[in-house]
Order: sequence, then C-alpha cells, then structure tokens
Amino acid sequence: MIKLPTSVSCQNNRDPIIKELARIFKKTSKVLEIGSGTGQHAVWFAPRLPWLDWQPSDLENHQDNINKWLRSYPAPNLRKPIVLDVGSVWPKTCYDAIFSANTSHILSWKNVEHMITGAASMLPKNGIFCLYGPFKIRGIDLAPSNVAFDKKLKVSSPKRGLRHVEMIDKIAVSSGLQMTENVSMPENNRILSWIKFM
Repeated sequence: MIKLPTSVSCQNNRDPIIKELARIFKKTSKVLEIGSGTGQHAVWFAPRLPWLDWQPSDLENHQDNINKWLRSYPAPNLRKPIVLDVGSVWPKTCYDAIFSANTSHILSWKNVEHMITGAASMLPKNGIFCLYGPFKIRGIDLAPSNVAFDKKLKVSSPKRGLRHVEMIDKIAVSSGLQMTENVSMPENNRILSWIKFM
C-alpha cells in the first residue's frame, strides 16, 4: 500500500473550507488551486464539488506527492497537477475561479503579490479569487496561537509571516479585484474572496 504524505491541518480544515467553497464557487465551473501541497485538499474538494473542474498546481518538487493522492483517490473532475511557480510563467488556460489555502504566509511578500496579480490577470470578468489561512487584521489582536505561529514562521525564514488582510486587499484592488467575502473560520483562520470587476 502506498504511504501518502499527510498534512494534519489539511485533514482538520477540509470540512469547514468545503462548506464555504460550495457557496462561493456555486456559479463557477473551472478552478485552479495554487499551492496544492500534499494534494489532500484537491482529492477531498473535487468529488464534493462535482460541477467544478478542479486543477491542482504546485512547484515541481510537490508533483509526486499530489500524484500519489490523485492515484489513490481519483475523481472524474480532478485534473492531473501542473507545475506553477507564481513568480514565473502562468498557464494559458482560462479559469473562472482560483483558490489557494495556507500559502500567503509561506510565500515571500513579493510572491504573494505575484500570486494576486497573476490570478487577477487570468480571471475573466466576474471571476473569483479565494484565499484561506491565518491573517492579520488591523485593530484586531491576533489569537495567541497565531502570534506563536507567526514567530515560528519568521524564525524559519524572515520572508515568511502572517499577512495583513488590508495589504493583500490593496494589491487585489489595484489588480481589478473587489473583496466580497471575509469569513471567520475555525482555528483562527479566515476565507477571503474577491470578484474581478474589470
């Protein structure tokens, strides 16, 4: 039996996330997932959102892990992963929704900007960009667990850390996106969503 790479956080947050995605993506048809990681989210979301065509993506060194999960849990609407470096060349395929979970605090801020502007450039008018993860919000104290997590990230790399929603939104707005969702999620996470208005 193949040993599958496992992320505990993916296991724990998949149900709360899909509840929101079923609502946010109800009128979309083709989703690009940025930073699919182990592939756990892709194999869980795709069969439970059967009207969507789900396209996983990540860096070259994550492709094997994603493929292991896809081979173990195939779905008719789940595509083979593609290589995507947000700071490099983006795919030419058209998607009407883009989703990413737990990436903005791992990416450098420059690559967070690349992710937002790249997503905005790919989406058609009324396309949706959706981010999940822990974030900072001005005027609201971070939960102790997120304070500790932010410090741990910065120790691992000074380029990492929890991002301010306001800073992300500023880049999004300048790229033609308008925020439509800022939803509190379990374990001090949030789902942020934008629609392309230009």
